[in-house]
Amino acid sequence: MRGIALISTLLPLSLALSGCLAKTAFDVATAPVRVAGKAIDVATTSQSEADEKRGRELRKREEELGRLERQYDKEMRECADGDRRACDKARKTYAEIQVLLPSVPREPEPR
Repeated sequence: MRGIALISTLLPLSLALSGCLAKTAFDVATAPVRVAGKAIDVATTSQSEADEKRGRELRKREEELGRLERQYDKEMRECADGDRRACDKARKTYAEIQVLLPSVPREPEPR
């Protein structure tokens, strides 16, 4: 009687355990493929990702150019009011604008 109770308890347990072992063996066998797939995904950049990155960089340069132009305008107004330090700052800001300007594409002029 004890033997039947022991077998009826161990049989489902052994079936469940063999399923766990089979899944573990499958996971171990497929791990290198999954790792290699992730490495390739990380190493390669799709065209859309590259376009998005370029767009973000372009917007950053345009924002920086806008900030510098506003700063230059302010410094030129102060320079016109007689502030010599503002004139020096305006020259430096203008130089920064000239460095940044070639990297920002221009909008075509309307005809």
